[in-house]
Amino acid sequence: MTTSSPALQLVAGLGNPGASYASTRHNVGFMALERLAAASGSSFRKHSKLGGLLAEVGQGVNRLRLLMPQTFMNESGRSIRAALDWYGLDPAQLLVVVDDMDLPLGRLRLRAGGGAGGHNGLRSTINHLGTQDFPRLRIGIGAPAEERAERRAQTIGHVLGRFSGAEQPLLDAVLSEVETGIALIQRLGLERAGNRLNSFQLHSAPA
Repeated sequence: MTTSSPALQLVAGLGNPGASYASTRHNVGFMALERLAAASGSSFRKHSKLGGLLAEVGQGVNRLRLLMPQTFMNESGRSIRAALDWYGLDPAQLLVVVDDMDLPLGRLRLRAGGGAGGHNGLRSTINHLGTQDFPRLRIGIGAPAEERAERRAQTIGHVLGRFSGAEQPLLDAVLSEVETGIALIQRLGLERAGNRLNSFQLHSAPA
């Protein structure tokens, strides 16, 4: 990761639209963007040409566009591609915020590129952008089991399930760190922000 990439312009949080999916583990990317917008007093509006909901935060060179694709997870890339084309942006000016079952809740991973890692939303984004070279911030949601076959059998129920009451304080602390981390990416670039985000680790909510 380098700090010479163009400034961050677009943050896309991945999730599924509709009340039945709200607050599920798979929608933690939506949760992160909703928190960012709320902190700035901004609200999302439907942008039909992008196939998503859009909000803007900040001003001038610090302005960020926040995109929540409404295409369902498996077609996330279609909305992201449309947004990049609409605003004339490069993939390097994008940050995709996504859930990661391979990371425990309380961990984050920022990367400048890479494969889909089995995530359908990232796979769609790679396919529609024609490149793996776009930054992504993975938010750990934990795995349903350690044993491979059991984990596979429980994956759908796990990612489409909601965080427990006991997990909520930890989730809130993680989303707060994501908010801080995105501001750091804007100010310091991926590498320096990654030094903090990739070392972040919580097993319980801070007192």
